[in-house]
Amino acid sequence: MHMRLTAFLVITLIAGLAFATEGGTRSDLTPKDLERVRAVTAPATDFSKPENFEQLPAGAATVKKRVNQDIFSFSSANLTFEQEEQFKLGNALFRKLWVSSPASTEASDGLGPLFNARGCQNCHLKDGRGHTPSGAGDNAVSMFLRLSVPAHGEADQQALAEGAKVIPEPTYGGQLQDFAVQGLKPEGRMAISYTDEPVTLGDGTVVTLRRPDYSVTDLAYGPMADDVMLSPRVAPQMIGLGLLEQVPAEDILANADPDDRDGDGISGRANFATEEGVRQLGRFGWKAGTASIRAQSADAFAGDIGIATPPVMKPHGDCTAAQADCLAAPTGEQERLGPSEAPDPVLELVTFYSQNLGVPQRRNVGNPEILRGKQAFYEANCISCHTPKFVTSRDAPTPAHRFQLVWPYSDLLLHDMGDGLADHRPEGEADGYEWRTPPLWGIGLTETVSGHTEFLHDGRARNLTEAILWHGGEAQAARDAFAQMSKSERDDLVAFLESL
Repeated sequence: MHMRLTAFLVITLIAGLAFATEGGTRSDLTPKDLERVRAVTAPATDFSKPENFEQLPAGAATVKKRVNQDIFSFSSANLTFEQEEQFKLGNALFRKLWVSSPASTEASDGLGPLFNARGCQNCHLKDGRGHTPSGAGDNAVSMFLRLSVPAHGEADQQALAEGAKVIPEPTYGGQLQDFAVQGLKPEGRMAISYTDEPVTLGDGTVVTLRRPDYSVTDLAYGPMADDVMLSPRVAPQMIGLGLLEQVPAEDILANADPDDRDGDGISGRANFATEEGVRQLGRFGWKAGTASIRAQSADAFAGDIGIATPPVMKPHGDCTAAQADCLAAPTGEQERLGPSEAPDPVLELVTFYSQNLGVPQRRNVGNPEILRGKQAFYEANCISCHTPKFVTSRDAPTPAHRFQLVWPYSDLLLHDMGDGLADHRPEGEADGYEWRTPPLWGIGLTETVSGHTEFLHDGRARNLTEAILWHGGEAQAARDAFAQMSKSERDDLVAFLESL
């Protein structure tokens, strides 16, 4: 398998590249530059050595610091001195703990009244990946449940048509809040149980997967709707977001193939979000339901912490009309500071920080097992969704993000991942089987930064092997190819992932 690419793979790569270039006009590039970009982002065919610049996954923005638990918290390497100041101010606000109102610390009050965390860093620990609760007494601070119901009647249908991503659960809103300010009760608690499912691989190796089941206990405000849809979400890592924001929409959409015109069984589809009245390409969140880091940050302030910002004026956070005491609680709005609990420039600084958390450089890119694993990754056709490379826009607002060759290993599109991973909860234009391809850069540093190796949207996979074996739907063929590899081949592929 590792001696050379199969004829099938060569045909697949050539056809895929031809399809990808059909729509990629790139209004920011001259024809000559477009030709250069297409050449440099073409899939690899030589696995005897690393590709040019492969050790720099974020181009000139790549972080080259010593690897330790803080490696995800450095700024992009090519920021200016003045931008470093913005980054550090944003970092302080990202780490800030908000308090309930009224409080003597006027610039910090407004928490809740219902909330999931007191600050951004509480969920995105060390700017890395969240985790499942470690035991019965562990609050799921970096993991929560999304809630919604199907549309009922014309008003709900109209809301969805006008850009609403979901219809919130009538009593509990858009997500379960497991904390509350003094005097109020938390909404409830997420309960998780697991069932072991053994999987036998081609060489006889048995891997035990854990299938989760989710429910809610200790509901404080009455029963939920009978048709409520629950979807668990672990906080994702934060690195490289500003570069992903500057991957041109033309290049993302050029890889979309919703009708599977090339017949490869992969039907990448775009999600869209309406932000500031404009329908835009979604690229952030587990279902690509948000178009920009600013909007993602504003939604998190409101939904996770209960803090209003200028784009999302919800000083009572996710409180619903059925929660009268919550809506009657004091907020942190203060006229002299501005019209929201977190007035400008709070959101702008947090957004800048989030956009400029740097991607660490690759490790051991030339090691033989890494190169063999990379070839196995290609031959299993994992790159049909985990697109290795893009070149960012020349027109990026921040110079540090302009015209960088980046290696996120994601197409930022939605894919049907099969019954095993389905949450059966639509979000925007994503259905209950679809998930955005998560970027893989930095995935090998998860244990170093976050102290665990839990993966996928709900942390059910306890290592990379389990994560691959949960793939289904459009990824079934790639998953089966991995399952049929020898142990040494699987080890090489995992070593490649751990080098990212």
